[in-house]
Amino acid sequence: MYSAAVVGEYDSIYGFAAVGLSTYPCEDAGEAEEIITRIAEENVAVIYVTESMAEKIQKTIMSYRDRMLPAIILIPGVSGNTGKGVENVKKSVEQAIGSDILFGDQ
Repeated sequence: MYSAAVVGEYDSIYGFAAVGLSTYPCEDAGEAEEIITRIAEENVAVIYVTESMAEKIQKTIMSYRDRMLPAIILIPGVSGNTGKGVENVKKSVEQAIGSDILFGDQ
């Protein structure tokens, strides 16, 4: 059975444990990269990563972009929403269907 996990700053992710997600708090890029690499080899289908942490580990996240699993989804943290998560979903949908989901082809 597949599971979901959340990686990022403790203050941003601790609440996800209450809904049954595995949480992996980390404060630096090296630790986050190590965690993602390790759990990607397990039965984790979705890894949510805080936007602020994702900024620090873009190369690692991009290495999973063309893989079926795990899907890496950016989420806002306590520091606010940078818009990167929505931007990444939008790009993925555009790539899959060939159209901008918010504004149509322009």
